[in-house]
Amino acid sequence: MSKTLERRAMLREQLIEAAERAMSARGLAGLKTRDLAQEIGVANGAVYNLVADVDELVLMVGSRTLAQLDLALSEAEANGPPAPAETLVRIAIAYCDFAAANLELWRALFEHRMAPDKPLPDWAVSDQMHLFRHIHQPLALLFPERPVEEISVTARSLFSAVHGMVALGLEQKLIAIPLGVLRREIATMVRAMVAGLQAQAGAA
Repeated sequence: MSKTLERRAMLREQLIEAAERAMSARGLAGLKTRDLAQEIGVANGAVYNLVADVDELVLMVGSRTLAQLDLALSEAEANGPPAPAETLVRIAIAYCDFAAANLELWRALFEHRMAPDKPLPDWAVSDQMHLFRHIHQPLALLFPERPVEEISVTARSLFSAVHGMVALGLEQKLIAIPLGVLRREIATMVRAMVAGLQAQAGAA
């Protein structure tokens, strides 16, 4: 690799790290390319030699956030009894804990909007979908007779339920819930949802 390419790669990494710090501290609203350029020591226009646009920069930060979330969910999956229902509970609580500890970066994953005519790049979609394996695998063990397509729908439904509780529970201006209470409520909801699915499967 030439020195020019090495420098560009180094500056690109520095830019992404600076954007991550800015978003972690101030959310999406705190992401200003002029400030980032100053922090890494380049002209403002040079930012767009390192990334295509602000959307790409936000998605790159999001990719890092998702990778950290993936690690947290993997640890939760591994650190406990192998019973699939309790694995789902641990994963849900780990998701809540990650959101609470990385609130602005987590929010940015869902607040960022691409232009209507600008689809998400394939790599960004892949990063998101890869995380569903944490939910899909325990569900497949619980319901081995279910088709993969049905398991995928159930995994999305379970995620949506947990995400909704986390989003509302951590909302500071409306109905903020103490983290310990929120964790218990999430565990109760996941167990109830799994029990309902099992009862439904037994009655079929």
